Amino acid sequence: MTDVLRIANASGFYGDRADALREMLTGGEIDVLTGDYLAELTMLILARDRMKDASTGYAKTFLRQLESTLGLIVERGVQVVVNAGGLNPSGLANAVRVLADNLGLEVDVAHVEGDDLRERAAELGLGSPLAANAYLGAWGIAECLRNGAQIVVTGRVTDASLVVGPAAARFGWSRDDHDALAGAVVAGHVIECGTQATGGNYAFFGEIADLRRPGFPIAEMRADGSSVITKHPGTGGAVTVGTVTAQLLYEIGGARYAGPDVTARFDAITLAEDGPDRVAISGVRGEAPPPTLKVGLNTLGGYRNEVTFVLTGLDIEAKAELVKAQLADLDAQWTLARTDHPDADVQEEAAALLHCVVRGPDPKTVGRAFSGAAIELALASYPGFHVTAPPSDASPYGVFTAALVPQDAVPHVACLSDGRHVDIAPAIATRALEPVPEPAVAPSPAGPTRRLPLGTIIGARSGDKGGSANIGLWARSDDAYRWLVATLDVPGLKRLLPETASLHVDRHLLPNLRAVNFVVEGILGEGVASNVRHDPQAKALGEWLRSRVVDIPESLL
Repeated sequence: MTDVLRIANASGFYGDRADALREMLTGGEIDVLTGDYLAELTMLILARDRMKDASTGYAKTFLRQLESTLGLIVERGVQVVVNAGGLNPSGLANAVRVLADNLGLEVDVAHVEGDDLRERAAELGLGSPLAANAYLGAWGIAECLRNGAQIVVTGRVTDASLVVGPAAARFGWSRDDHDALAGAVVAGHVIECGTQATGGNYAFFGEIADLRRPGFPIAEMRADGSSVITKHPGTGGAVTVGTVTAQLLYEIGGARYAGPDVTARFDAITLAEDGPDRVAISGVRGEAPPPTLKVGLNTLGGYRNEVTFVLTGLDIEAKAELVKAQLADLDAQWTLARTDHPDADVQEEAAALLHCVVRGPDPKTVGRAFSGAAIELALASYPGFHVTAPPSDASPYGVFTAALVPQDAVPHVACLSDGRHVDIAPAIATRALEPVPEPAVAPSPAGPTRRLPLGTIIGARSGDKGGSANIGLWARSDDAYRWLVATLDVPGLKRLLPETASLHVDRHLLPNLRAVNFVVEGILGEGVASNVRHDPQAKALGEWLRSRVVDIPESLL
């Protein structure tokens, strides 16, 4: 299939399946193998690694994976594009070259740099972060591949750029081929999180025959930007319109999905089954990208400690109030989780959890001094007093924020294996990002209803973006979608999820996907590394919403 570029994914996060590279290399034919190792939290982890050892700052697991697969990569001529370089792409590229030499292999390794803005943070008005990384686009990757690189290591690029770069290099796209670029962005967004596109974390997981070990996804890219999402034959999981829709809704905002190279119109995507475990993506439209780049900022927020008190049996609220009164001198955040059941047959099911979290700049104050004061209550507090863990020291926590800088303020450099450095120009044609008005939707079906969980007929996928979260919902019929739009507006969401009542929420409609996306601002505070919410990355926020009981028309059941 010379007109098709088969781009596979083998990692959706730092810590994903260790043997996925080998699985994808041996499971069938592919042209390009990509891996996404970076997330907002990962950048903080790598920044702390770099503080201890300046030669680190990259995803070491990728290097370990290469030890047993680099021979296969060279033998089969597969190109590899990964963002495992993290905060030190040149360091990882050099480590790959050393590994190749040790294995007696010849391989052309290039890397992309320029995203690291930490040294210029003050100049750019970004404060004094531990890490400051701009989200670069795909043209540096494309330049490396066009110059013969077989392995390309990047730092912080947009996740989809790992797919856009190889496609642009293969098909000769130009900067203004916005529709084709947008199609590759959409394909990249689908496969960037690995097995989430093949049934992992899928709302209707019970419909998938074998989910024990889902296969990793493949995007078959074509010159016009259309694609087919599939997986190697014989692997677990499934590729369906449902699994692809779920992943399309993951960590997005409105219908305009902005990136450094193109803004993809998610309201133009068309999905269609293309055979078993094959979903075709077409119709994607693209627009010029915004004039700015997103910059992820990680800073050290201070120190944190936590004690969880177990409250059992009767008078749960009164027991909680007693503990809070005994520790009233603390500047603490208290959360009571009513996990208890009345008249429980098992002791654990009779217990509630009272979480106490303290933060501060001094590790001693919020360390043993705090946890020791809590433990001193052991014989002087509520009946049945016990905690879930012994006293502990304070631990540092990070804060994530995002900023925007002009595209031309950020260098973007393709560093080739022969020592040449090629500067990548910023986008010339740009367009400010504007919201898309809600389209009109036909009236909802009427008739008798039944009180059932929303998830009886509606799927969901949720995720984090800094301190905010999105909840993407989709219906599986036109009638169900019309009902969803009519039933679940912003006030309706706030009624079902009381935690969101005081927060700003936006709703976005995507009728082409039968989808509604909500963005809840501030529910995760200052990001995953900072907040102590029960679900700090909002991965289960959608499942909570699906469990809420609503009036569903019987005609939809």
